[in-house]
Amino acid sequence: MNREASLSHEQSSNRPEIRDAWFAMRLSLLFGVLMLVGKLAAYFLTGSSAILADAAESVVHVVAVGFAAFSLRLSARPAGPTFLYGYERISFFSAGFEGAMIVLAAIAIIVTATHNWISGLQLEHLGAGALLVFGAMVVNGVLGWYLIRTGRKAHSLILEANGKHVLTDSLTSFGVIAGLVLVMLTKWKPFDPVLAFAVSLNILWSGGHLIWKSARGLLDYSDPDAGREIRQHLDTICSELQLKYHGLRFRTTGYRQLIEVHLLFPRNTSVGDAHQLATLLEERLPASLRMPSEVITHLESEEDHEDVHSRVHYTGTPL
Repeated sequence: MNREASLSHEQSSNRPEIRDAWFAMRLSLLFGVLMLVGKLAAYFLTGSSAILADAAESVVHVVAVGFAAFSLRLSARPAGPTFLYGYERISFFSAGFEGAMIVLAAIAIIVTATHNWISGLQLEHLGAGALLVFGAMVVNGVLGWYLIRTGRKAHSLILEANGKHVLTDSLTSFGVIAGLVLVMLTKWKPFDPVLAFAVSLNILWSGGHLIWKSARGLLDYSDPDAGREIRQHLDTICSELQLKYHGLRFRTTGYRQLIEVHLLFPRNTSVGDAHQLATLLEERLPASLRMPSEVITHLESEEDHEDVHSRVHYTGTPL
């Protein structure tokens, strides 16, 4: 890595939002391990299939956080000669991986609860187990909110997906507690696996949503709200600079937006003047947007750009 790349990497790593994201990820991993230990202790104390399923979801969470931490570090690396656009799109793959892990956890819950129901439910010390799970639920609820908030502030899909996974874990614990309370109140043990099934459906939805969000990002889905914001500011800046444009395209890497736009100039405009105006737009537009952005412009002649596009796109005639 040359000196400029090293400086770029150091500056990227020292950005406040990146530091916040790293701190949040370390917290997630630490509390994930602690919650797993607590839930396993609750399972061995009670024998509850719902608590075991909750613990299994925590195992998946720890594995997913480990992968997310790797993805977060990789995404912060600067572009290089092999990956010219950087590594930021790993965030979509990480979100998809975490979504898949959530789905696998839901399946594990269903299988475990079914097996325990068929083989006979043996439950004891439910009050103590419920207290342990309640503590885990509260901690995960606060942690999940913090991770999502930090992820959105840092424009980190990796951290936001991790936060949603933690909130899912908290909801799982809530369902488990509800099942344990119903068992204690009614003495009907099947409430334990029934609530485990209900929780698994919510987990399946959450994991499926993450997978869909990952797929949209990898397929360069253009968010309509982001498009409206870009066009609004682009119209304002082009009006001030007396520019016309067309061919606007944009996509997100998970951390920033990549925006492409064609600028139209009168035929007699010098290359130097056109380039100066284009550079002004490339600097002003990102400063107006909420999400970090990079703008790439293409300069065209206003008089014949439609004819040139028509020849290239429909007849294959080279420029």
